[in-house]
Amino acid sequence: MNKINKLSHNTKVRNTIYFEAGIGVAGNSFLVLFHILRLVHGQRSRLTDLPIGLLALIHMLMLIAMSFLTTDIFMPRRRWGDTTCKFLMFSYRYLRSLSLCASSLLSILQAITLSPRSSCLAKFKCKSPRYMLGCLLFLSVVYASISFPLLSYVIVTPNLTSSSLIYLTESCSLVPMSSFVRHTFYTSLVVRDAIFVGLMAFSSGYMVTLLYKHKKQSQLLHSTRLSLKAFPEQRATWTILYLMSFFVVMYTLDNFLAYLRLRSDDPVIYCMLILIGHSYATVSPFLVLSTERSLISAFKSMYARTVNMYG
Repeated sequence: MNKINKLSHNTKVRNTIYFEAGIGVAGNSFLVLFHILRLVHGQRSRLTDLPIGLLALIHMLMLIAMSFLTTDIFMPRRRWGDTTCKFLMFSYRYLRSLSLCASSLLSILQAITLSPRSSCLAKFKCKSPRYMLGCLLFLSVVYASISFPLLSYVIVTPNLTSSSLIYLTESCSLVPMSSFVRHTFYTSLVVRDAIFVGLMAFSSGYMVTLLYKHKKQSQLLHSTRLSLKAFPEQRATWTILYLMSFFVVMYTLDNFLAYLRLRSDDPVIYCMLILIGHSYATVSPFLVLSTERSLISAFKSMYARTVNMYG
């Protein structure tokens, strides 16, 4: 009996993971619907609307895939086939890669949006959404080509316990890779992550520098009261900066737990890895929605009407 089977009896952990997934799917679905309604009603589209909507869609699909995998861990009813294991594992890893890519592109796009007219980045303001879609499409093909060969290492968990297998769910396991394949795969992942996290850090630092300069100029040109007023672009920028900071923290914890997971088959580490690895996808839509003034005003008016009706 492998250690992952012990998780099926832990209802508290199971309910916590399902609660996280449910909240995340609901929040990302609402964020996607919110942007669709903005588009239908003809409201002015912002440069960041498209990447935020795409990121929410990616997170929603990723959490749904994670829910299927979690079901096979905590409530296994029947064994999945080889095709199901490979498809769900590939989809899950593929969507996680796109989440990193889309988050980095969102940070870069907001830096372009905030850049002054005299900046060399200003010429990309009108074309950046199209470039973003093309870049995301290109990278999705690259990620698929990198991840596709790894499908041969995902197998249906055999009936006999083997110490050499890495158990992923009740039905799916990962067979040992050769030293060359393992080093090649992890090197590609490290290079990919270093590039996109580096771009995210660079664009975030650029935005912080612009905000600091803008604040100093405002204090010189206007009164203190006016200088402290946050303009829409600044509010959106701070939101994305908070989002990127939260991503980096969760990304660091996720990689640390993944390293511990490779060295130990402890089910507690595996549960922590599931919870930490999806906290960004769960929290991000609510962080974005909390800055949408039109949505907040709508909720306030609904609350006021409800209080007046029943008060």
